[in-house]
Amino acid sequence: MNGDDQPRYVLPSAGDATAVLRRLARSGWTTREGFALTEQAWDLTGNRLLLFGRVPDRETVRLVVLAAARGAGVVAITDATGDIGRSLLADLTRLGPVHRDPGADPGPAPSGELLPEQRALLDRLANGETIAAAAAAEFLSLRTANRRIAQARETLGVRTTREAVLAYLSQRSN
Repeated sequence: MNGDDQPRYVLPSAGDATAVLRRLARSGWTTREGFALTEQAWDLTGNRLLLFGRVPDRETVRLVVLAAARGAGVVAITDATGDIGRSLLADLTRLGPVHRDPGADPGPAPSGELLPEQRALLDRLANGETIAAAAAAEFLSLRTANRRIAQARETLGVRTTREAVLAYLSQRSN
C-alpha cells in the first residue's frame, strides 16, 4: 500500500464526514477522533488508522498534515474556501489525492471483486429489503445505491439486480 491509498478528505460538514467514516469503517479502517498521534512508530501506513475532526486553526492543520504524512487516513471538517481550508488542501495535496466529495468512490475494485459498499447493498437485498430501504440503511442516496448496484451487476457479469443478488450469494457461500 502506498501513500496514495490513504484516504484524505476535506469536507464541509459533520454529516458528510459521518457518511465517509461509516463507509471506511466498513472497509476495515479504525476511526479515532482528533489528529494528535501518540503512536511511537513513524510509519502508520499499514495500521489503517483514520483520524477525523474539525479543523478550526493552523495548529490543527499542522496536526492533520503530519498525521497524513505518517500514513494515517484523515477526514477533516472545515470550509475549504476559507484561509484554513485552502491551507489544509494545499498541504494535503502535496501528499496525494484529496477528496472533497463524501460520495467519492474509494477506487475501482480489482476485476471480479465487489467493493464493501456493493456487498453491503447486495446483503440487504438478499434479506428482502428494497433498494430504497437498503440505500437508507446504508446512508446512501437512492441514486448512489442504484449506481453501486449497477457496478456490481457489471462486475458479476449479470444483467439484472436479481441475478446479481443470486451471483453474490453463490460467490459468498464459496
